[in-house]
Amino acid sequence: MALLKALVIGMGVLIVAGTVTLVALIVQRAGGDSGVMPPRALGQPAGTRIMSIASAEGRIAVLVTRPDGSERVLLVDGRSGRVVGELRAAE
Repeated sequence: MALLKALVIGMGVLIVAGTVTLVALIVQRAGGDSGVMPPRALGQPAGTRIMSIASAEGRIAVLVTRPDGSERVLLVDGRSGRVVGELRAAE
């Protein structure tokens, strides 16, 4: 009888611990990442600001303004997050 009582208490603790872990993971994943990469992750210098973002057919176009005032459009692969192209305004 004592063994059965210990097993029931142990399983109850495991259920509570599992539920708490599951809720913590859901909250962490739901609120953690906004999905927008900072300009440094795009290989741009410090002080670069993202002005606009658009996407089509698996590519993401990110308009950035660099600290020197120049603007560039970075073409980012939507799956890998790598910059695959860059368009610079004529100066």
